[in-house]
Amino acid sequence: MKLSRFFEVEKHHSTVKREILAGVTSFFTIAYIIIVNPLILADAGMPYYGVLLATILTSVAGCFFMGFYANAPIILTPGMGVNAFFTYTIIQGMGLSWREALAAVILSGILFLIIASTKLKDVLSESIPASLKHSITVGIGLFLAFIGLQKGGIIEASTTTFVKLGHLSHPTTLLTIIGLIITLFLFSRNIKGSFLIGIAVTCLIGYVTGWAHAAEDKLELSPFMQLFFGADFKGMWSLPFWIATFSLTMIVTFENMGLLHGLLPDQKKFPKAFQANAVTSLISGVFGTSPTISTVESAAGISEGGRTGLTSVVTGILFLASIAVTPFLSLIPDGAIAPVLIIIGGLMVQNIQQIPLSDFTEGFPAFLIIALIPLTYSIVDGLAFGFIAYPILKLAVGQRKQIPAPMYIIALLFLINFVFHSFI
Repeated sequence: MKLSRFFEVEKHHSTVKREILAGVTSFFTIAYIIIVNPLILADAGMPYYGVLLATILTSVAGCFFMGFYANAPIILTPGMGVNAFFTYTIIQGMGLSWREALAAVILSGILFLIIASTKLKDVLSESIPASLKHSITVGIGLFLAFIGLQKGGIIEASTTTFVKLGHLSHPTTLLTIIGLIITLFLFSRNIKGSFLIGIAVTCLIGYVTGWAHAAEDKLELSPFMQLFFGADFKGMWSLPFWIATFSLTMIVTFENMGLLHGLLPDQKKFPKAFQANAVTSLISGVFGTSPTISTVESAAGISEGGRTGLTSVVTGILFLASIAVTPFLSLIPDGAIAPVLIIIGGLMVQNIQQIPLSDFTEGFPAFLIIALIPLTYSIVDGLAFGFIAYPILKLAVGQRKQIPAPMYIIALLFLINFVFHSFI
């Protein structure tokens, strides 16, 4: 089959059927971004339905570029966390208009592309110690599980302890627990398509019992034209604009680098996958949304057996098809998605075995990354604490030669980023 040869499916010890299933699984795990991203950017004064279409088209472009160019099973969509930074920090905090913020996204994408297309990417990648790379995977796993537990109502916010056990009698929580049991049973029995089957069965249970409810939604295309090429570069002469651009560049560069190190089954694909990230990040600003990120939900498709770009292309096709069926995406309740996120998080945490925790200078920076990615609800902030602590500890015990030279620069950049944000 030509499809199999193009994506070298057999070479990756996979099958076309498995790749398609992985792509479908990835889509249903990340489909919520179509609804959630516009809600967050609407707080910045951007038209909801325009952002909805921009989110879909950017995701299609990202998945296609990742699939055809990098042949990697990584899903690119506007990133959670980055969209909040775009809305609540850059626009509401720094005072940029959403058009100026889109200009900052485009410029940060260009800077990211320069890094991804030069030896800078190799220097940055090779300078990250193995202990920190493994801790990124573990931290993302905990973050994913934390999001799943939140979505499923198993944990909830608390005014006294910040987080607490949710109401186990709540319909969403009950549906999550039942879905978790079903999906765990399927997955532990090595049943192909266990995640997708689990989502489908949990959805069915939710609607039969009345625990799940569909939200009303409709798609209007005209607001998209306000966003497409809607960036305003007039703010380039202001300090807040360049602080925003620098911060976005830091986030998209190091968050995507960390995610790809944590998710890619074949690290040889890192260079092209990283470049695909950069191109799509730039495209985000052109289409009218916050930057794209290699989503942690890519792990759902990878866990389902996805190993090639066919997985990403299938997800991209489903994103494109979602333009016609956007109302039906709201039929998937949080209780059906949450079990998948929790299980994947548990799988990723297994990488903690690769971290030399007996060496405090290696283990403690790794611990900071693992702990602070979920607790700050930010991958880049978690990375920052670990990357700053690593050279400090190595210098403290006289192990200066073990610090790659670029680590000093990376740590300093993260530190500068923290300083910038302390004044805005």
